[in-house]
Formats: sequence, structure tokens, C-alpha cells
Amino acid sequence: MRFGSGAFDGAYSFDSRFGEGKGTNPEELIAAAHAGCFSMATAAALTRAGHPPTSIDTSAALTIEQKPEGYRITSIALTTNAVVPGIDEAQFKAIADEAKKTCPVSVALASVNVTLNATLKR
Repeated sequence: MRFGSGAFDGAYSFDSRFGEGKGTNPEELIAAAHAGCFSMATAAALTRAGHPPTSIDTSAALTIEQKPEGYRITSIALTTNAVVPGIDEAQFKAIADEAKKTCPVSVALASVNVTLNATLKR
């Protein structure tokens, strides 16, 4: 698989998805897109609120399960650590939670249970 932008060029196969093969798979790409989208949305919202972040580091753990009707993505757990000068914990959590609900990838994945563990670092 190769992205048109050149950002990725690598192995992509059934074995990398459900076996021991090397390379990426659709679920890994979705999780990466979700983590990136959430980070961007959170940074933008924090900046609009007058608290531009120094850093935001987000990971996404995606769960795929075999159901009677086939494989389904059942959950995505977002974990973010952010350094945001001048903001209190409650305001940070509220902004992060809103970004989880409204970033475009979250909206596209509305049928998936998305959780968020957001930590404000000092």
C-alpha cells in the first residue's frame, strides 16, 4: 500500500491484520487517524479557549471482534497526555471530552464505543 502523499509505503495484507505478518492493517490506520484527529481537535479547542498546548501526545487502542455477522470494530480507547499552561484540570477534561465527541473521525465512528483517558501534565 502506498499513500498518494508519500507519507506511507509499506506492507498491507491479511496476514498483517490477523496473523503474524509484518505491515499495517485497516484497524491500525483507523486508530492512528483517530489519535491524530483527536489531538488536532483538542489543540484547536484549547487554543480557542486561550490555553494553547505545549504538547499533546495521544494513542488509540482499537478492539476488533468477530461477531456472528463478521468482524466488527467494537471500541477505541484514546489515551492522551497534554502539557497545557494556565488551565485547570476540570476545564482541560471538559475540552478534551468535547473534542472526543466532535473530531471528524469520532463522528465518522459514531457506532463505536470510544473512551478517553486524558491526563494534564505539569
